[in-house]
Formats: sequence, C-alpha cells, structure tokens
Amino acid sequence: MTEPRRLPLELWGRHWLERLQVWSDRRAWSRYGFEFLMFGLKQGWACLFGGAMLALLIATKLWWPEGAPIARYDFLVLGAVVIQAAMLTLKLESWEEARVILVFHVVGTIMELFKTAAGSWIYPEPSLLRIGDVPLFSGFMYAAVGSYIARVWRIFDIRFRHYPPLWTTWVLAAAIYVNFFAHHWLPDVRLGLFALTAVLFGQGWFYFTPDRRRRSMPFLVGFLLVALFIWFAENLGTWAQAWAYPGQEDGWEPVSLAKLGSWFLLMMISVVLVSLVHRPEVETSELSSSRGERSETTGPSGAR
Repeated sequence: MTEPRRLPLELWGRHWLERLQVWSDRRAWSRYGFEFLMFGLKQGWACLFGGAMLALLIATKLWWPEGAPIARYDFLVLGAVVIQAAMLTLKLESWEEARVILVFHVVGTIMELFKTAAGSWIYPEPSLLRIGDVPLFSGFMYAAVGSYIARVWRIFDIRFRHYPPLWTTWVLAAAIYVNFFAHHWLPDVRLGLFALTAVLFGQGWFYFTPDRRRRSMPFLVGFLLVALFIWFAENLGTWAQAWAYPGQEDGWEPVSLAKLGSWFLLMMISVVLVSLVHRPEVETSELSSSRGERSETTGPSGAR
C-alpha cells in the first residue's frame, strides 16, 4: 500500500511521533493507548477548520465587547476568511480540496437563504456582511464540514471496500439536496433517503490508519459517528447564539435529536462532493482480505 500523501506542515513533528512509537511498542497497553491517542490527534487535526470556527463562536460569545466598532457576525466572517486563507497558505488544504469546499459553501448558503425565509432557524444578531437574513459566516460552517471530510480522507489514508458506483452516489446527493427544499410543499421523503443510503452503503467498509496498523469500520457506523459529532458542535454553536432554532430565542435548549438525521444526510452530500477530488480507492491490505471479501473489478476511480 502506498504511503498517504502529506502536505508540508503535516510532516512537522513526525520525528517525535516515531520516537513515541518506539516507546509504545514495549507493552501491549501502551501500543493500544498510543494508537487511540493518535486517532484522537489525527481527528483533531482533520477538523482544524471547524475547530477554529467553533472556538471563534465561543470566544466571541463570552468576550465580545459591547460597543465594538463592528458587529460580532461581521467579525466572524472576517475571521473565517483569515482561517481559510491560512489553511491554503500553510498548505493544510490543497487548492483542489478548497474548490470542492467552496462548492459546498455555496450549496449551504443557498439552503440557508431558503431555510431562514421559511422560518426553520434565525440569526438573531445584526450585521452588515449578509445576504438577506443570512450572515456570510454561515457558509463557512458548511465549508468546515467539507474541509473535515477532505482532510480526514487524506490524513487517515482512507480506502474502501464495496463503495457504490459513483453515479448512484451523485443521484443520492441530488435527491437529498432537493428534499431539503421540496419537503416544505411535498411529502418529506427522508426515510426513503435513509433507506437508499443504507442500500448503497450498507455492505461497505472503509479502512484507515490511526497509527501504523490498518483498521476498519462499516460505512454507516462511521457516517453516524461523524453526524453525531456535528450535532454536538451544533449544540455549542446555538449556545453561542451563532443561530437559533424555534424555541431557542428566549433561552438556550439542546438541539433536537431530529437534526442528527439532517446532518447525516447533509454530510452525505459533502462526502459525494469530496469524492470528486479524492476518488474512492479500493483497500487491498491483508486486513480486508482477512474478512473473506472477494476481489472486485474497479474502474480508473477505484469505485465499482
């Protein structure tokens, strides 16, 4: 298996990690403990954009001064632009990844314009940098999800078994996006979309490298865990009054678990968009072979 591609700043500190790996080999508990530590560190590194944005939301909620020369929401827009520029300047994201993330940014902003007009949620604070009722920093929250998917794909050297045909995933993503709008007038078909996702990805596994050994996880379990993590982040975001759902205007309360399903489906759109840059490649390690999975014919993209 080829070595995963690393961008320049991601090579920093590798020498010390290798020394820690030597130490961790002394005992079984330290090997597994170090692997778990590396998994957490890599996850944190992958969600750098989202983590920085969330830190900005919380910091400005706690310490934003009254009478500041610019609105808090406008400061968040400028902060998001600085974070994105730094990610590209320091080569933490490639330009190819950034272009796909920009598409998700635009897709998310269009949905924000519609959803705020429909009363699904509001942005309670004033600002100048906005389109209609939507402050421009909101699009960067969607970009943060796209950034995470792109970076975790590369950082963990993710590869797949039984990835569905690419065209079927495009149809799924389009249907999910249309339903976010259409369910306001037509029956909500999200249960059917969950079922279609299960049909397409239910037999699939993805393989990743937290430390040195390849590990695996079913597609749907991985997707659900990421959606759950986003739901937790959304609770922090609404607590920080970045936006508010109906019922939260007069005081914060936890975001409904129903939003977990929405994030699961929205994340599928992000996965499909990122697959345009990181084409799904088939896992060929001994780990996948040990599961008794037969080899499959792949096209140039690595998907069936």
